[in-house]
Amino acid sequence: MSRDTYCGDMNQPGGPVRVAIVNDYELVVVGVAALLQPYRDRIEVVELDSNLPVVRDVDVILYDTFGQVQGKGVDVDSLVNGGGAKVAIYSWNLHHELVRDSLDAGASAYLSKGMDAEDLVRAIEKIATGRRVLPEGSGSVSPRPDSDWPGKEHGLTVRESEIIALITQGLSNQEIADRSYLSINSVKTYIRTAYRKMGVERRAQAVLWGVQHGFQPDVVRHIRRSDERPPPNGRSSGKP
Repeated sequence: MSRDTYCGDMNQPGGPVRVAIVNDYELVVVGVAALLQPYRDRIEVVELDSNLPVVRDVDVILYDTFGQVQGKGVDVDSLVNGGGAKVAIYSWNLHHELVRDSLDAGASAYLSKGMDAEDLVRAIEKIATGRRVLPEGSGSVSPRPDSDWPGKEHGLTVRESEIIALITQGLSNQEIADRSYLSINSVKTYIRTAYRKMGVERRAQAVLWGVQHGFQPDVVRHIRRSDERPPPNGRSSGKP
């Protein structure tokens, strides 16, 4: 469940909420889109982006934090790309400091990955009308059983997978701790448990394993429909 606080004037609904899902991993954005698919009469996923700016005129940008910059580091202006979309952070890390820093960076809402699909849809609808939706409680939540992420099939937890994704991206332990809002000791613990499951002992081996098992960021854009409203500022709608 989530709480929401009203901020700003509510927009009049004019059909399904138009959503872009953003994450550097195609597996992640496709998984979130699949979660929303049964609600396509209420939520229209018009764009899925990995490592690319949003180009469509959408109501809400759902920014999945797996392997991503978080908190103060989220570049909301680049995500919005000159449009009027509201940015919602979608994460299993609900620590108060991280939520606050994300809002300070310009996000309109912060959503828990522990939500079921119906709650997520309701939250997105509220965000589109100008409400600020925030998670209840703090700490970390477990993802839904139907969630997918790189490394899941190899027994890695979401947190272990995220750490390996960041290692594959070339980040140091301290950089991973800063990005994930974890202590350096927690990062080292996750690395040890992940390495055991992966059957590796050294960082170079872990990077190679990550490259071979889908932990390199993708560069992918899926435009889900061809009869969209024209994008603002004349931005292109196709692949770059």
